[in-house]
Order: sequence, then structure tokens, then C-alpha cells
Amino acid sequence: MLELYHSINSVCAQKVRIALAEKGLDCKEHLMTLQGDQFTPDYLKLNPNGVVPTLIHDGKPVIESSVILYYLDEAFPQHSLMPQDPYQRATVRLYNKMIDEYVHTACMTLSFATAFRARMARMTEEEREAEFAKAPNQKRSDIKRDVTAHGLQSHYTVDAIEQHEKLLSWMEAGLKQAPYLAGSAYSLADIAVVPYILRLELLKLARMWEKRPGVAGWWERIKARPSTQATILQRMSDKDWAPFKVIEPDPWPQVQRLLHAA
Repeated sequence: MLELYHSINSVCAQKVRIALAEKGLDCKEHLMTLQGDQFTPDYLKLNPNGVVPTLIHDGKPVIESSVILYYLDEAFPQHSLMPQDPYQRATVRLYNKMIDEYVHTACMTLSFATAFRARMARMTEEEREAEFAKAPNQKRSDIKRDVTAHGLQSHYTVDAIEQHEKLLSWMEAGLKQAPYLAGSAYSLADIAVVPYILRLELLKLARMWEKRPGVAGWWERIKARPSTQATILQRMSDKDWAPFKVIEPDPWPQVQRLLHAA
């Protein structure tokens, strides 16, 4: 039996939902608000990091989204999402490594500097600090604290933009050779990247790839894919869409200036 603790807008949870859909796997869902429920003692027993997603397979928890992706492909080898070619398999792992080590934090930085900043601003300072203090990863709390206060003027946003630029450049180079990120077939590399490209689009930053036709074409194909539609776009309620519909001011002019400066 599979169970999934997740939230709709979590980029890490989105990856896992896509993989489950691509493999045709059903699971019992536990939908979380991420407004404190991830820090309850019962949940921390499953996931000491206090984040989503957490996959439970026959009573055993598996954490960390990239690890879950590999786990699902090994535990349920039907409809494999890993290439057979060793070099292409290495490419899949490199994309996941880039996401884990650089892009995920960069995505969080831009999200809290723009879409999620309004919710944090509505809190009292005491409420914000209480939320930041609960997080097991205090380095990320420091980033959230700074970008909440300074928005895109935060010194953290320069690196965040550069990390996304590296990802997009790597994608564009690879997509000149093949239709998918690790070769001729859709794989865990594509699944790992999907939520981060979607997040850029939701943050009104799609112009970051307007001069990258490979990325633009890939994204249109991926967006139309049934698994992307069913597990992300059609799952988002009005409440899930809301933070991205009221981003003010438009972040693109500032991001464009930072790109030119870099």
C-alpha cells in the first residue's frame, strides 16, 4: 500500500505525484497545509526534516523527493522512468543533484521574495519568527526572513536567479540534441525539473526562456502531458492559484535588470 503526505503547491510533492501518475500507481493521500502541521510530533516521526513529501510504502517511510523518485522506479519497475543507457542514467542523476543542491533553494528564494511575501507580511513579527523558528533548516529560515523583508532587493535573489539561469542553459544545450532532458524518452530528469519551470511561469518569469527555443518547446509539450495536467494544473484550487495571481509589482523588470548586471 502506498500513502503520500503532500501539499498541492509543494514543488517537491509535485514531482512525486507526476511519477505516481506516469507509473499508474494509486495511493492514499494525506493533504497538508504546511502552516504548522508539518512540525507536529506525529509527522516529524515520519519525516524528521518537517517537509513534504513523505511516501509510505507498506508502512515504511521514504523521504526526500529525489530519493522517492528513484525508489518508485525501483520498487515498481513497470513503465520505467530511467533510461537504459548508463550515460543517460547519469544525466538523470545530475539533474536531480542540481535541483537538490542549488535550484530548490533558489526556487524557494524567488517564491518568498514574490508570491509568498504577502502572506508573510500579513503576520506579526512574532508570528513570522515563530514560524521560522520551527523549521529544522535554519539556513533556509534566514533566507526566508531576508527576502520577506527585502523582496527582490535581497542579496539572496542574485544567486537564486543565477541558479535558474544555469538550469535553463543546461536544458537548452541538451534539448538541441534530444526531445527530452536525458535523451529520446521522458524520464525522471524531466519529472524533477517540471515543477521548477512551472514555478518560474507562475512567478511571471517565463521570459527567462524566451530566447531558448528548446526549453520553450519542451515546456509546451510537458505542460500538455496528461500527468502534468492531472497532478498539478488540474489539482490547483482557487486558493492554490491565489498567491500567483496577485504578485505586485511585476517581478520581471527587476529580474531582467539583475540578469543584465550578471
